Amino acid sequence: MDVSEIFYSIQGEGINIGTPCVFLRLAYCNLHCLWCDTKYAWDFSKKHDEIKTMNLETVYKTLTSFSCKHLVLTGGEPLLHFNKELFVLLSRLKAKGWYIEVETNGTILPALKFTKYIDQWNVSPKLKNSGNEKSLREIPQVLEFYSRLPKSYFKFVIDAQKDIAEVIELAKKYKIDSNKIILMPQSIEANELKMKSRWLIDLCKKYNYRFSPRLHIEIWGNKRKK
Repeated sequence: MDVSEIFYSIQGEGINIGTPCVFLRLAYCNLHCLWCDTKYAWDFSKKHDEIKTMNLETVYKTLTSFSCKHLVLTGGEPLLHFNKELFVLLSRLKAKGWYIEVETNGTILPALKFTKYIDQWNVSPKLKNSGNEKSLREIPQVLEFYSRLPKSYFKFVIDAQKDIAEVIELAKKYKIDSNKIILMPQSIEANELKMKSRWLIDLCKKYNYRFSPRLHIEIWGNKRKK
């Protein structure tokens, strides 16, 4: 499989924030967000040596070398890689008692055989502020699928206060429960995050949504955690 990086850190976003996790970041993405902080996983306009082709056994041994049994499968867009090799990897990890989260942009429908191995889906539908066309970022049948899935949460990146109107519209359209909606400020700079967080928390209180900071940005800044 084409791997961007494997590392051990804490979950910096969402409902498991602060939890020690092993991250498997797979390469490539079907969306290209203007503010993406992991462009090195899919933007190869300057170089391509970020990507490492690793076989199943090497990935498995690397993941299990850490003193942790909590996987965050991320990207890029990891569902581009949902094939037999990844299926075997996930099944082996689950057999060893691992907890598995998947970070996805919510545009690709997963094969049902994979869902039994996933404990949590962190679905991050992109808003207009991402710069992606609506026809690419909003796939109705996929969002409907995740809205019905008990183990899914919806994480929205908010850049400006006006973005909340899109969130409300999507929540109503796809019948997403408010307790499954997480709002997160868009920034790769700690001071800007702090300023945006103040008014975003007020919006969360107003609409009964969850708020998520970005711990990795607050602690390490816009740097890759090795």
